[in-house]
Amino acid sequence: MDKNTGIGLLLMAVVFFGFMWLSPRNVPESEPEEIESVQSPSSSGSVDALSSTEREWLVKNIMEHGEEVVLPDSTHAARLTDGNISLLAVGDSISGTVTVDGKVLDWKDICNADLKKMSVMEQRKAVELVRGASISMGRYGKFARFLAGTDSVVCLENDVLKLELSSKSGSITRAELKKYDTEYTPDESQKRKEKVVIFENGSNTFDFQLPLPQGVSSSELFFSPSVLNDSTVLMSLPVADGAYWGIEYTLPKGENYVVGIRIVQKNMADIVESNNRNLIVNWHQDLIRQEKGKMFEERNSALYYKFAGGSVENLSEGKTDHEDRQAKIRWIGFKNQFFSTVLIGERPFNTADFQSVFLKNDPYLLKKFDTQAVVNDYDWRTEVPASFSLFIGPNLYPLLSSLDKKTVSNEDLKLTKLIPLGWSVFRWINTGIVIPIFNFLGSFISNYGIIILIMTIFIKLVLFPLTYKSYKSQAKMRILAPDIKEINDKYPGNENAMLRQQKTMALYNKAGANPMSGCLPMLLQMPILFAMFSFFPSAIELRGESFLWAKNLAAPDAIISWSGNIPLVTEYFGNHISLFCLLMTVTNILYTRVNMQNSPGQMPGMKWMMYLMPVFFMVFFNNYAAGLSYYYFLSLLITIAQTYAFRFIIKEEDVRKTMAENAKKPKKKSGFMARIEEMQKQQQAMLREQQKQRGNRR
Repeated sequence: MDKNTGIGLLLMAVVFFGFMWLSPRNVPESEPEEIESVQSPSSSGSVDALSSTEREWLVKNIMEHGEEVVLPDSTHAARLTDGNISLLAVGDSISGTVTVDGKVLDWKDICNADLKKMSVMEQRKAVELVRGASISMGRYGKFARFLAGTDSVVCLENDVLKLELSSKSGSITRAELKKYDTEYTPDESQKRKEKVVIFENGSNTFDFQLPLPQGVSSSELFFSPSVLNDSTVLMSLPVADGAYWGIEYTLPKGENYVVGIRIVQKNMADIVESNNRNLIVNWHQDLIRQEKGKMFEERNSALYYKFAGGSVENLSEGKTDHEDRQAKIRWIGFKNQFFSTVLIGERPFNTADFQSVFLKNDPYLLKKFDTQAVVNDYDWRTEVPASFSLFIGPNLYPLLSSLDKKTVSNEDLKLTKLIPLGWSVFRWINTGIVIPIFNFLGSFISNYGIIILIMTIFIKLVLFPLTYKSYKSQAKMRILAPDIKEINDKYPGNENAMLRQQKTMALYNKAGANPMSGCLPMLLQMPILFAMFSFFPSAIELRGESFLWAKNLAAPDAIISWSGNIPLVTEYFGNHISLFCLLMTVTNILYTRVNMQNSPGQMPGMKWMMYLMPVFFMVFFNNYAAGLSYYYFLSLLITIAQTYAFRFIIKEEDVRKTMAENAKKPKKKSGFMARIEEMQKQQQAMLREQQKQRGNRR
């Protein structure tokens, strides 16, 4: 390249760059519109705006679901007032303000993204607030404006129950039983006892899912509380002039544990357009510990329910469980050992889904209960479309048996099934005999240790004829023991087994003794022993009642305790030693010795087994209520005293004389003895036939 060519190229470059520098820059006319409607709100430094579709829906939602407004020129408009938003819709236009971080912004400026009057962040927040409010109005309709508000608490109280109702959700958020103290305190140094609180601080949530197309839950809404009188509170949602939806709570004065709950509404059919006829009830509760003995409290806590016109069922007490019932349910109960919360419907629930979550290692909670139940045929035109009764109180048998008169249902509720009183005959003994006597004595005796003593003596007096007959039969068997031994020695071996049995039965028949007569009276006493085994751990009357060293007859009376978890020992025995249980064990060993003296001729191995049984019982009963161990201790003590009294009253010489006189009399075979002899004859015939067949084979 020569010198002239280089100078020419340089001049051309200068001319080109000069032309580019002096030329004007063109900006596309569509750029501002793209900034308003296209740019993402998440882009740094960008603004946001409602799309044309979102603007149409905003106008539509405000006009349909907002608060109606009539302007001075009689033009119909609607207003959206939702916390920081105040917008007025007239025709297709919207005006108003949105408050962001305390700064009031005009809606037109927000739409135009006037960044001279607001920052980009403020503009974006304002648009998001309005967009969210529009979506909520589309879903919740007339109820959207109740999504925000101020929470307040209203109290309902009578002589036994204290309730707190929250305007947020319009439900009962705290329930306290004024007559009962909690026995469980995480801080053992705390001396002052607190009242039993069934639930509080969000441990119980109860809401209705309104039968709307989108399914609005009452727990999301802020209600307006109104105290109608000293026992009734109305939680209402005034959706329009002359129209409201609400929940009414009534707690009668006096000693009443039943809260009346009514769904109330007025002129809602003109507001709500819905073909949904299902009112869904969602109920959750964290079961709070109330007793010191967690293991036994866990065993007696469960989710219960009753089929309409049918039986009472429950989920598993010892593990996580779930059931889906496609059947009519009359009531649902969340049961603790001594307290329950039961929801009873005026109309049965058509279906219900139950879940119980077992909390093994939680120090404060036992279980988590969840229920979703459905009430059909909800009518928006009816002023009271649904009613319920909510029982919050103690598992007291007389109280539960009388609740039919205080609830909205005319059905036999069988609420006493919440109290585990044993199966069939054992339950009948408890409800027909034990509980009436217990309540009768409790009406004029305040010390429950004395009541248990008197009741034990009464039961022993009732069983006295059976005990006397049993001891007399033992005396006969004791006298016949040498003769029976002589027969066994005279006819040894298996080949003489049938002959030994015949001779033994002949001896019994001659002496007028029956080997079963000693066992039968004891068997007849067993139902009462099993009934008492079910009664004492379930008797709330014993809860918190002290006697001697036992501070609570409904809990173990620990005299020695230790911390830590010993495998198997803690699970079955606990981490303590109960004194009444220890006394019961010692007394049981003494009774075993006395009883074995009355029944000679037992095998040595059986003797050791008889002495080991009281020790097994101690392991089993150590975690049970002190009242139960105290009862068994008294019962065994009285039985030992009776045994020695019978020895003094029933002389063996007199028994021998009676048996000798019976031997002289002509004997008429009893039905029992006749059946025994018939069985013996059949066995002999079979034995002869077997021997004959063996001979033919040879």
